[in-house]
Amino acid sequence: MKLVVVSAGLSVPSSTRLLADRLAAVAAPAATAPEPAPADVHVLELRDLAEEIAHTFTNGFPGQKLSAAFDAVRAADGLIVVTPVFSASYSGLFKSFFDALGATDDSAVAGKPVLIAATGGTARHSLVLDHALRPLFAYLKAIVVPTGVYAASEDWGAAGLGQRTQRAAGELAALMAGLSTTRPPQRDSFEYVTPFEDRLAALNPVPSPDEARHASEP
Repeated sequence: MKLVVVSAGLSVPSSTRLLADRLAAVAAPAATAPEPAPADVHVLELRDLAEEIAHTFTNGFPGQKLSAAFDAVRAADGLIVVTPVFSASYSGLFKSFFDALGATDDSAVAGKPVLIAATGGTARHSLVLDHALRPLFAYLKAIVVPTGVYAASEDWGAAGLGQRTQRAAGELAALMAGLSTTRPPQRDSFEYVTPFEDRLAALNPVPSPDEARHASEP
């Protein structure tokens, strides 16, 4: 099983990569449990691919390293995508990577489970998950896990970030493991409908011949 992490952090080290690593550390072993070997984790640092991403738009085709990154995304069983917040949205580098990917293969992430995450200097930008990242990956036809993770500067070392990380990574792992397809199907309450005449007969049962005879005796 393959887990690909897309990190759009620009500095070294970066809080974006740190959050990505924390999420992968939880999701990788959970996706293959109870097997002892965790999922294979492949990290894509978009900072290292920035030049080839730009050239893709001018040349019309990706370079060698970027092509390998696209292949990794296509082969992934699940994705963790993390971006820093710039101007209340995802970074241009982050968006450009997925624009370039979509230009070469518009179904590259279709049907794949994706965990969305972001980092920023203040908690006021936490809505970036729902007003920017979630719509983007819904458009790309990915399966976005219910819980997204946003980490502001004050969140590092706080208990809440660890709890959100555990929950979101667990949801991603469940989708990667295919638990939703192995559960027994729930019975549709409208699948078997009792005919109206049967319900009516139950309210006014027809007496048997013996019951009718006894009822007519004085």
